[in-house]
Amino acid sequence: MNQSKIKFSWLLLIFAAGVLALTGCMTVTPKPGEVFSCAKDSDLNKIIAPEASLENFSCVIKKWAGANTLHFNVAVKNISNEDQRFKVNIFLANGKAVGGLLPRKIKKGLIKPGETAKFTYPVQNVIAAPGKIDLIIKTMSK
Repeated sequence: MNQSKIKFSWLLLIFAAGVLALTGCMTVTPKPGEVFSCAKDSDLNKIIAPEASLENFSCVIKKWAGANTLHFNVAVKNISNEDQRFKVNIFLANGKAVGGLLPRKIKKGLIKPGETAKFTYPVQNVIAAPGKIDLIIKTMSK
């Protein structure tokens, strides 16, 4: 009977170690500088102007203002027949929001048809992938 308890204890210990190892692998956090997906498709609500095509929406953790910070990489392609300027808004479930204009400055002109503009938006005090995201891309009037 004692030997039976010992075998059961070893089996239980091995099972617990396996569960801990699996749960540790499931909670992988991205390394600084490593590009990763910002959210699952079901957690990403996109509203994109008909003149725009979202070419890239990814995340990366990198230094900003002296600390590791979440950054959104956004690339928008002009699929219209006219030069365009786009307004990008990113709203997070925790109440934070970032965004701006593409191109940021228009001294060199607007985004030509078929061209892609890129920008990286930092989110202060966020160091991990957010849950749900609302991404809105609008066309700005000239």
